[in-house]
Amino acid sequence: MATLPRSRSLLVTLSALILLPVVAQAHPGHSMYDFGHGVMHPFNGVDHLLAMFAVGLWAVMLGKRAPWVLPAGFVCCMGIGAVAGALGWAVSGMELAIVLSLLTLGCLIAGSARMSLSWALPLVGLFGVAHGLAHGMEMPATSNGWAYGAGFVVATALLHGAGVLCGLACQRSRQFTLARIAGGLIAGAGVGLALVL
Repeated sequence: MATLPRSRSLLVTLSALILLPVVAQAHPGHSMYDFGHGVMHPFNGVDHLLAMFAVGLWAVMLGKRAPWVLPAGFVCCMGIGAVAGALGWAVSGMELAIVLSLLTLGCLIAGSARMSLSWALPLVGLFGVAHGLAHGMEMPATSNGWAYGAGFVVATALLHGAGVLCGLACQRSRQFTLARIAGGLIAGAGVGLALVL
């Protein structure tokens, strides 16, 4: 049985992770009653899935402490945004901010952009707040809403981890172009979502 070269295998894996959820709508109408629904929610929306994956991938490109600091910062800020949204803080333009997160992160990855943590962390944190607000406003005002939120946080961490692992795989195999292609695909998905807003 023939095997794919390592670079092709990585490209197939990255493409599957990035393009598979494109068949899903950004917000197809979700049931949010428990922890399980919260875990599944980010996997049902291409906007959230790609943004969270992109944070992990870009963090590896930045190196040093970024693979831990950026995902942790995103999760914390997303949690703050979710609580604010659940308490009724409505902010107009959140969908646009979420699409902007895809465009920005995708372009940063595609361009192999270098940035200090003092700039990257607030940027990622801002996107985390936007994603959190969007979902906090949808959470039911019950204890199940908090269980849903916990599930969403776990899923977010897993998606960040997937991005970090793919970034590390690209580094180890010296397939830096694959990461840049992934960034281009993420930015392209952002353009596609912007057209349907």
